[in-house]
Amino acid sequence: MRKTARYASLAAAGLLGLSSLTACANDAASSTADTGSGGSGRGESVKIMVGGLDKVIYLPAMLTQRLGYFQAEGLKVQLLSEPAGVQAETALVSGQVQGAVGFYDHTLDLQVKGKAVESVVQFSHAPGEVEVVSDKAAGDLTSPKDFKGRKLGVTGLGSSTDFLTKYLAVKNGVNVSEFTPVAVGAGPTFIAALQNGAIDGGMTTDPTVATLLDKKAGKILVDMRTPEGSQEALGGPYPSSSLYMQTDWVNGHKNTVQKLANAFVKTLKWMSTHSADEIAAKMPADYSQGDKALYAQAIKSTLPMFTDDGVMPQGGPETVEKVLKAFNPNIKNAKVDLSKTYTTEFVKAVK
Repeated sequence: MRKTARYASLAAAGLLGLSSLTACANDAASSTADTGSGGSGRGESVKIMVGGLDKVIYLPAMLTQRLGYFQAEGLKVQLLSEPAGVQAETALVSGQVQGAVGFYDHTLDLQVKGKAVESVVQFSHAPGEVEVVSDKAAGDLTSPKDFKGRKLGVTGLGSSTDFLTKYLAVKNGVNVSEFTPVAVGAGPTFIAALQNGAIDGGMTTDPTVATLLDKKAGKILVDMRTPEGSQEALGGPYPSSSLYMQTDWVNGHKNTVQKLANAFVKTLKWMSTHSADEIAAKMPADYSQGDKALYAQAIKSTLPMFTDDGVMPQGGPETVEKVLKAFNPNIKNAKVDLSKTYTTEFVKAVK
């Protein structure tokens, strides 16, 4: 009972911390979201929910806003934030927002649930995720083969971190029922859970990874921030961060979607020709949490995951399907039409 109470207290503290992070991110987004085109207040309005605005894996969303590329396309984009990608997915399918910035794998998961959703701009060709282990558990937890009996942190149950953790387990001979996924969010709540022993390890992204290493609170077990890391851990390119939207909405608003693609691809190209320090300087000041050098390092470590053209990497959808089929019974026993989970129509039309 004491353990249950302690975990409940930690969860409550985590929710409070995540609320604060989300509020900061929303404040940052709101400060630039309503400028419209050329400051006139006019323009097509689009709401986009991001699975954590301050996560480096989703950096193109806020960076596009900060560079003024939405406004240049005549768009009024309001960026909203939720702690986990699965919550961004929920906001999209419920119609609260027109777009979601989250992992591409949600489009496959949703298809088998009868929802037509597609990636329209693919930000990445690697997950950008890192499996870390606490110093206390590091001696016995040396690979995913040791996941059995462990408590492993994920941003949220049903999130992409949850999906990838389950795949790493199954790939290494551990059944998904043999370990316990624990929803601990990211940032301070993830680090606190690791330090307090609420989790033995977990999957997270930068800047949490950079902060955790700086605090010497844990060690890297599996690094998927690069295409090479993705190949080693997952067997191929793994398209993750993307702008995905409901297919019906895309088909009914092609002009608006093209403008979004124009803006995001311009950002991806800008990122490919600028340093991590230059990128960090464009982001909201509070994203660095008082340590600009550490934040720039977090961006540098994650930059290899991004595409420079928004195009779906060849073989990427097949890798994602293979990963999901390994542990997800709904997808394992279903036929997924990968051609309907993404489109390159808009990114290939960018001039």
